[in-house]
Amino acid sequence: MSPRAVFVAGAGTEIGKTYVTAALTRRLRSAGPVLALKPLASGVAPVEDPAFADSDTARLLAAQGLPVTAATVAACSPWRFAAPLAPDQAAALEGRRLTLDEIVGWCRERIASAACPVVIEGVGGLMSPITDEATNLDWIEALRIPVTLVSGSYLGAISHALTAAEVLRLRGLDLRAVVISETEGAPTPPQVVAAAVARHTPVPVLCVGRGEQGPGALAAVV
Repeated sequence: MSPRAVFVAGAGTEIGKTYVTAALTRRLRSAGPVLALKPLASGVAPVEDPAFADSDTARLLAAQGLPVTAATVAACSPWRFAAPLAPDQAAALEGRRLTLDEIVGWCRERIASAACPVVIEGVGGLMSPITDEATNLDWIEALRIPVTLVSGSYLGAISHALTAAEVLRLRGLDLRAVVISETEGAPTPPQVVAAAVARHTPVPVLCVGRGEQGPGALAAVV
């Protein structure tokens, strides 16, 4: 498996994974091409709907400097669902069913054929279900590529980040960095949260504020 691939996982849901993935993608683009993928995407409007511009897929295409077309959307997010639910639930509402094998197989093909770094963004938190039987953690274990863990700066984020990091360690997975993404309205600055997490984990802990491009060190996680 290519060493130039990374999985962006979340310690929870709605904490800034796409924001960090887009920031990482832009940083990597300063050195050359990069392929950013969001294989599973829920709560996505049709491509022709103006609301699609607010989707995670649209944000990752913009970070890559790609236009929104049927082809680029399908290449970034082949499994898209209308309902803002976990992928297995959203798929069921549409009479569809996901399997871990097909998701992993698709990712492996993209990594093997890419001539540039590949960034794969997960969905929800580390233990969020993605199929009837599998979670994001199962997906990461099957791919066996390095992981960047994203957490927020909300109250409780330190525990969530360290718990997720410990789970990854116990599974023998390659955690490269933890990124604290600023939670708007949080009582504690993200830098304080990052410093607290750093005291309890051996990997680099970075901080991304809202409206910031992200630290240059972000590119080092791939």
